[in-house]
Amino acid sequence: MGLPLLNPELSRADFLAWEADQAVKHEFLAGEVFAMVGARQDHVVVSLAIAARLREHLRGSRCRAYTSDMKLEVQAADAVFYPDVMVSCDEADRQRPLAIQAPCLVVEVLSESTAAYDLGAKFAAYRLLPSLQEYLLVDIERRSLEVFRRQPQGWVLAEPTGEPPVLHLHSVALPLTADDAFGDLDVEQPADDSAQ
Repeated sequence: MGLPLLNPELSRADFLAWEADQAVKHEFLAGEVFAMVGARQDHVVVSLAIAARLREHLRGSRCRAYTSDMKLEVQAADAVFYPDVMVSCDEADRQRPLAIQAPCLVVEVLSESTAAYDLGAKFAAYRLLPSLQEYLLVDIERRSLEVFRRQPQGWVLAEPTGEPPVLHLHSVALPLTADDAFGDLDVEQPADDSAQ
C-alpha cells in the first residue's frame, strides 16, 4: 500500500468509475485512494495456493473463491479493497460483475509494508461486513496461519491445533495446514533478491 493520492472530494461511486480506466489497481477508504504496488513472488505463490485449495474444496457448492483481481466493496466503511483471496456464498454476489459485497471469508497475505494496514484500518472495515465470519491472516516470514473468527462476544483469534497443526476454517468447513499455504515455497528464503 502506498501513500494516499490527493482527492478528498472523491466518492466511492466516483472512485469505482475512475478506477475502471486505470492501468493499475487502487484501493479506496473514506475518500482516500491508495495505489497498489506489485506483489513479491512468494506472496503470489501463497495466495494462489490458498485460492486453489479453496476452489477445489468449494467445487459444486454455492460458494466461490475469488483472487485479488476481484474488488470487495464495504459500503458501511465507504471502502473498496482487493483482498488477496475471499469466498462468498451469497447469491447476489454471483451476479455482481466487478465487486462483491458479502464474503464469508477474507484472506490477507501479510507483507512488511501492509501488515499494520491489514490488521488495523482494513480489518476495522472488514468487521463491518455482516456476512464476514472469518478473517485469515497468512504470515510468510513466520510460516504461520491465524484466523479471527466472529463470535457472539466479538472477534476471537484462533490458531492451528493438533499434530500436524491444522487451522479449521469454519466459514467454509475447510481444514488448512501450513503445507497447504506454504508448500510451494523454497525452504529457505533469500536474504536479499539483489544479491543474486
